[in-house]
Order: sequence, then structure tokens, then C-alpha cells
Amino acid sequence: MVRRERLVAVTTLALLQLFVCAAGAYFLTRGEPGSPRVKPPVAGSPRTSPPAAIVTAGPVLAAAPDGPLPAKGTLASRLSRALGDSALGGSVGAVVVDVVGGGTLYGSRADTGLTPASTTKVATAVAALTSLGPDTRVATRVVQRKPGEIILVGGGDPTLAGPRANLSASYPRFASLAMLASRTAQALKAAGVSSVRLSYDDSLFSGPRTAPGWKPGYVPEGSVAPVTALTIDEGRQDPRGSARYADPPRSATEAFASLLRRGGIKVAKSPGRSGAPAAAREVARVESPPVYELVEHMLTQSDNDLAEGLAHLVAVKEGAPGTFTGVARAVTGTLKRLGVAGGVTVFDGSGLSTRNRITPAALARLIALSASPANPRLHAVISGLPIAGFTGTLGHRYDKKDSKSAAGVVRAKTGTLNGVNTLTGLSRTADGRLVAFAFMADKVSDPDGAVAALDRLAALVSGCGCP
Repeated sequence: MVRRERLVAVTTLALLQLFVCAAGAYFLTRGEPGSPRVKPPVAGSPRTSPPAAIVTAGPVLAAAPDGPLPAKGTLASRLSRALGDSALGGSVGAVVVDVVGGGTLYGSRADTGLTPASTTKVATAVAALTSLGPDTRVATRVVQRKPGEIILVGGGDPTLAGPRANLSASYPRFASLAMLASRTAQALKAAGVSSVRLSYDDSLFSGPRTAPGWKPGYVPEGSVAPVTALTIDEGRQDPRGSARYADPPRSATEAFASLLRRGGIKVAKSPGRSGAPAAAREVARVESPPVYELVEHMLTQSDNDLAEGLAHLVAVKEGAPGTFTGVARAVTGTLKRLGVAGGVTVFDGSGLSTRNRITPAALARLIALSASPANPRLHAVISGLPIAGFTGTLGHRYDKKDSKSAAGVVRAKTGTLNGVNTLTGLSRTADGRLVAFAFMADKVSDPDGAVAALDRLAALVSGCGCP
């Protein structure tokens, strides 16, 4: 029976393809019904055809209609039972919010500040898109102090690809140190310069390179690199590995010097740090993907280094120092302008800090704000959220009997630290109502069990017709 159905399906697809090809050939030679016939071009003559009409009247797909609100009592009963799972430990908070109306559909310790782990990145993403702007690109530059003396200036782009990075497989397409070296060598040769003294400027970010609340093992184990304004491959010694450079700016500059030498430029040994004068002439530059693509990548992959880079850039843009203290002030200040700072206390951009505290209600508000049609500049937050069972940090989840119904339906950001498991995102209910949720547990002793419990909670929300 299965084989017969498959044969029917294949035959149907083949007939459809024949129909499309025949229809295309007809319209190429005959034109649409009622339109003048377009003659085929004469061999050797330029092909001309009437311009295609561009439709701008509305979106390609109509917006999905909002279904009815789930009954609070039924939703509360189901979630309350699931929140009692012992794997979640004794410190749990939860909330479900109606995205359109803004009302709270369910809450349990919704206004209690809990350790958010990597769900902190949602706050960082909203702040970056608001302060920096979704289309902003981050530049890494080479400037000339005087003839024969150049400075590599870090602009705060941790995704700058080093010489060993495989750019053909990357999305988004990151800026390349090799391209910067090539452009620099070309410009120097055009100016008749064949030998330079190289230094670097990483002064855009300052202060400690690790955040308050970071555990001493984070950098040695490869969870994150020391945060600096100049680095390659997010501070990784090997783009495919986790080991980090002890001094990312110096290592990046040494790699740049090597690339210049390959390009035919002699470079004096041992490049050091120096400040680039404001009036220094720019020799060459490369630019990162736009901020909205960086935000999507940060959220999908839970990229700690990119989160810290974006958070520090927000600090600089907001007039604060490019430090972790500046990050705390600037991120919360930006969220305050949007009216969503309540319940958010952060000490870093990635969520590695154990001092961060965010309430479930605050996370759900950030998700709902980003999903609103009134905030198109924030929509990269939603498109960057991992898809349950398919992408990013949710790609390997939602394959169990009690959660697989949510695969492809739930989009959510995960959070994981020792003793902490969190999940915040959005979904449509079974009746088509768009809701935002946040589930947080920060005294977990069974991490695998906690992850499964969080997935069940999200599946309960997405599957709720809840009359």
C-alpha cells in the first residue's frame, strides 16, 4: 500500500512538472491571455522583453489569524502539574503571555528574578538592534600614522575570520583578515610603500576582559575568550577548536603581519599596542555582516563571544565605557527606553555571569515586544530563535514522545549553566493564538531531566486548545 501511494505521488509530481514546462513554453511564445504576443529574439540581436511587473501591494503570505485565547484555568492546571517535576528543582518560575493583547495567561513566580543563563542573550539582542540599528556593520580598519607606519584598529567584531577560517561554509559571511591584508598591501604598493612598522589599537573596549560572576574556568575550558575589541575567530587558536588565545589582540596582529608579508610587504617584528590618532588616514577596511545577521547567529548558536562583542558595542554607542560596567548600564538603559527594563539585571551580554537576574515576566515581555508588527527593527530576535527539533541549540531536542508535537512549532532561546536550565520563546497554540513564554529553573540537580521538563512545558503551551 505504501509503495502504491509513493508511486502515485511520484507520478503526480512528474505530471505537474510536465504541465509547468508546457505552460512556461506556451507563455514564452504566446504571452499571457489578452496580452500582445512577444516575438522570439532574432539570432545575434539583443534580447528585449517588456519589464516584469513588481507587486508591492502586500506581503507574500497573509498574516496568520489569531485564534481564541486559551482558557486560563485549563492552561494553569496543565502547566502547574508539569512544573512540579522534581527534575526542575526547588527554584522555578514560569509565565505565558498573550503577544497581541499583552495579558498574562499563566504565571508562577513570574516576577521573581532568577539566573537566566544564556536567555540573557535575548536582552542583549534587543539592546543591540535598538541601539546599534539592524543594518549597522562593524568595521576593522588599518590606518596610517605616517608613511611606513600603520595601525590595525579593532572595531569590536569578534567574528573577524582569521587565515585558517573556512569562509565558504559560513553564514553569515564574516569579514576576513586575509581580505583586509590584501587590500592593505595593494594600497601600500600603490603608494610606493614596501616596508612598514605595524602596531595595533584595541582601545575601543577597556577594563577587565572577564565579567563579574564569570567562573575562572570559562576561558581555559573554551566557553568564551577574553573580551577585546580586536580578535580573530572569536579568540580561538583554531577556528574549529575551543582553545583560546591568552592575548587575542596581539595574536590577531601577528596573523595580520604574516598575511602582509605574504602579500609582498615587509613588516618589522614584534608589533606592539599604540593608539590610532583620530586624524590618521584610513588605508583599508573590512566590515562585518549587518547587526541583524549577527543577532540571528548569536541567538541560534548561543554564541557567547558575539554576545559580549555586541553588548560592548552597545555600551560605546550609548556613551558608556566599553567595559562590563558600561555594558550593564547601557543595556538596561536601552531597555528602559523601550519600557522593558523592569526585572532585568545583567553584568554581561552572554549570560555566563552567575550574578545576572531576570524575571520570567521580563523575558516574555522582551519576546512579545520583538514579535510585535509595530517593532520591525526587532524581528531578528524572533528569526534568530532556534526552531524546536531543527536548528541551533534546539536542533537535538523535541524528539521525545511528550515533546515532539512542538517540533517545528516552538521557537525558543535556551539557557544552561551548572544548576541552571531556562527556556524562553514563542509559539502558536493549537487554536492559533501567538503566545510568549519563559520557564526558568536555577537550582537544578538533574540537568537532563530539567531539559526534558522544559521541553514538555513548551509542548503543553503549543498544543493547548484549552477550552
